[in-house]
Amino acid sequence: MNDRHASAERHDDRDEIARLLPAPADWDLPREQHLRHKDLLMRHIDRDQAESTAPEPAAAPVRRARPPLRPALVASAAALALAAAGTAGAVLSGTGGHDDAAARHAAADMRPAAALLHRISNAAAHHGTLTVRDDQFLYTREKVREADLTSGKAVVSPLKDAESWMAQQPGPLHRLGLSRTDGETLPINAELGDTKGTPAGLSRPTYNWLASLPADPDKLLAYLYAKTPAAEGRERDQAVFEQIGGLLGGLMPPRTAAALYQAAAKIPGVDRSSGARDAIGRQGLGIVRDDKRYGVRTEWVFDTRDYSFLGSRSYLTKDTSYGKAGTLLFSSAELAHAVVDKAGVRPAAEDGSGTA
Repeated sequence: MNDRHASAERHDDRDEIARLLPAPADWDLPREQHLRHKDLLMRHIDRDQAESTAPEPAAAPVRRARPPLRPALVASAAALALAAAGTAGAVLSGTGGHDDAAARHAAADMRPAAALLHRISNAAAHHGTLTVRDDQFLYTREKVREADLTSGKAVVSPLKDAESWMAQQPGPLHRLGLSRTDGETLPINAELGDTKGTPAGLSRPTYNWLASLPADPDKLLAYLYAKTPAAEGRERDQAVFEQIGGLLGGLMPPRTAAALYQAAAKIPGVDRSSGARDAIGRQGLGIVRDDKRYGVRTEWVFDTRDYSFLGSRSYLTKDTSYGKAGTLLFSSAELAHAVVDKAGVRPAAEDGSGTA
């Protein structure tokens, strides 16, 4: 009797929880967004645990922080749990037959987008090479806007000031740097699951690691197709395009930057766009690719004069439960980059005192 009563209570609890949770989304989140959501969820759990066990008011616990992944969406813990259920089972997948891939990439080289990317590549190749020590940090300042999906609708945030200081040590690190958004400074900790720390690599691209990548565009593209994780069922070409986009927007060895743009030109589905604008409205030359499964367009914006990377944005290309076609999901505008000796210290050009 007691067992039946307890079972009925548990069933009622599940019904109540299901009623309170938002309805499942009608499209899964791409891997980059899913990883950011996992990190936000862990911050939420850590904070709740600290608050529930604290015997008296104390200093706020240190929260995990990550630089925004592009495109980045902010969601509640409940929404994150639903998204995680929908995208469980991330796998590494191949690209199919080598001959088929070579044929597709050769055809991509003939498109108008390829001509623009080759011009961008040539401009990047003429930038100066930096000497970056392992004990230094790469500083980035940008403006960002991102959508909050907590309510089940995309609610775009105001324009935010974002800064980051990324450590350049090659070995596995538990503390990857610092991030500051609208004045709030937080540590950037190791990737989830990296109990021994996160080494330099695709998820933590240091300047010298980037310099070690193949300079040949075909070899670099083959490397990216082999190493870029993708969610099951997701377009492989889109995953690699977004992986390249995640490497843009910072200081980069010119040889690597040139190779990345030429590699992007070989990805099928990459196209030019008109009217491209970054987060602060600067109009430029656009390179885009549509993720047809999720109905999301990812766009890179380049300066019309010197072909420098201005920023990126992503938005819906079809009506979904989150909003109508054209709804902004993420946008950024690159403002400053530098090499500094200490995390939290701005370069002199950004701050008269040189300190944050």
